[in-house]
Amino acid sequence: MKPRKKKKRQFRQAFARLLQRFAPPRSGIAEFSGPLDSVVILAQEKLGDCVLLTPLVRNLRRAFPDLEIHIIAFSRASASFFMNAPEVTAVHLAKKQPQRYFREVLAREFDLLFNTKDHPSTHFLLQSALIRARFKVGHKNPFHEGLYDRLLDTEFHLHMTLKNCALLPLLGISADLEACRPSLPAMPLPEELTAFLGKIDSDAPIGVNISAGEPNRLWTEEKWKTLIGGFPDERFVVLSGPDDLDAKRRLEASSPNVIASPSTRNLYEASRIVSKLRLLLTPDTSMVHVASSTGTPVVGLYREAPQDISRFGPYAIPYEIVISPTGEVSGIEPDEVASAMQRLKQQARQG
Repeated sequence: MKPRKKKKRQFRQAFARLLQRFAPPRSGIAEFSGPLDSVVILAQEKLGDCVLLTPLVRNLRRAFPDLEIHIIAFSRASASFFMNAPEVTAVHLAKKQPQRYFREVLAREFDLLFNTKDHPSTHFLLQSALIRARFKVGHKNPFHEGLYDRLLDTEFHLHMTLKNCALLPLLGISADLEACRPSLPAMPLPEELTAFLGKIDSDAPIGVNISAGEPNRLWTEEKWKTLIGGFPDERFVVLSGPDDLDAKRRLEASSPNVIASPSTRNLYEASRIVSKLRLLLTPDTSMVHVASSTGTPVVGLYREAPQDISRFGPYAIPYEIVISPTGEVSGIEPDEVASAMQRLKQQARQG
């Protein structure tokens, strides 16, 4: 572990121990009872994490139509995501607008608080301590003991969607695999994208997502080009984030079997394209969760990190995983991805 990461981990653990020493102790085994009129959920920072939290929010709203659902966001990206979710009552940025945060969150009491992280986080533990709630729930972890009324005991490698939904049985809500499928809050679509969706509606092309949140999760533009060129009879659509738009346009211009598509401004727009695809090829990024939300089969390109696949991999969809022999996704060769595509297509033919 790098020295900086080690120091941050040690600080988080020391902060947790400090809270455990001075905060009023909570048993970790209590059963929830009494009214449930308001819940506050500490949402993780990345967009992919937000997508995986949607089943919990959706099932809470379905079970309790009048429930106040408050999201505590720790990044502008997560705040913007949930501001478009109709099930959410209010979104609060923990690190911005302190006066408003005090007035709308810290000055009141909620019926239930849920910390979605299953490991110690300084900001999440601090808000868990500061926010007043009659009943507090977290995931079982030595650094969470004594700080929550109930600790959810889930296996480490359980998919994060199901870890989030583990709160539901405590509240008397049953939710099966399909009920816990991620979703995307709907947003208005530009006319150009609506027209494109109609154009490919009957084509069922293959999608390739060339963007990823971290450099070591990116596949090279040249390898994408080689892969696409190896299937001249297939039709492809290239998806990308804003930073990779030039690469997307180059692939569209240089590959005759790629259908040029409009750029997408957010995950919801990308999801509408993904919903039309026969399958999606993508590095380990939030687009895996977008495909899970639309039921689209996935070929995922991953580093050798088992927890990335078990906790954040495809959910309730057909998939093939290609793991790099190096520490970077770029170490995967096009023929490995092509073979995974063929296996997934064969699965689809067999029903």
